[in-house]
Amino acid sequence: MILAPSILAADFLHLADACKIINESEADWFHLDVMDGRFVPNISYGMDFIKQLKKVSKKFFDVHLMIVEPEKYSEEFKNAGADGLTVHLEACQNLHRNIQQIKSLGMKAGVAINPHSPVILLKDIIADVDLVNVMSVNPGFGAQSFIPYSIQKIKDLKILIKENNSLAKIEVDGGVSLKNAKQILDAGADVLVAGNAVFGSRYPKETIKKFKGLKP
Repeated sequence: MILAPSILAADFLHLADACKIINESEADWFHLDVMDGRFVPNISYGMDFIKQLKKVSKKFFDVHLMIVEPEKYSEEFKNAGADGLTVHLEACQNLHRNIQQIKSLGMKAGVAINPHSPVILLKDIIADVDLVNVMSVNPGFGAQSFIPYSIQKIKDLKILIKENNSLAKIEVDGGVSLKNAKQILDAGADVLVAGNAVFGSRYPKETIKKFKGLKP
């Protein structure tokens, strides 16, 4: 299981400390949520922010673009330090072209789907992507509650991946906690994004260790 703590939930006055926690812990990836105030009703941070974090990081940068027209900025995010770039199914007019662009830049290519989007919409792209981010909350804000029917979506997605001989990993993003992580893994998830569960914890490194101790 890959654990990707979300920087969005960290204390922005002490970001160096948050990076240090991830670097020194058993966490695998940094998860970075980029919001534009158009696709989602919030604005987070951009390329310069990621570039600065990359200077003090040691792990994979999993960049999640919650923005419209992501193709305009893919190269800039690559230059800022993104190792993987995920775009939203709902934000892309030509998803196949977006995925191919990301791959051509040397990054892992991911696609995210919102809670209202059925996984069957990914049928024609599933063999081309490295990761599918199942949004288990409505994107835009942290500290939301996990949407229960996301469990069935994960199961359906696992079947779709197998039927199409895809190597895509399933990432689950939103409301993930130690209470529901085992159920999510049992459904077929490979990557857990944990924001508030990690950075809202009194002992983040210990919380990360507990997540990593879970087995599907």
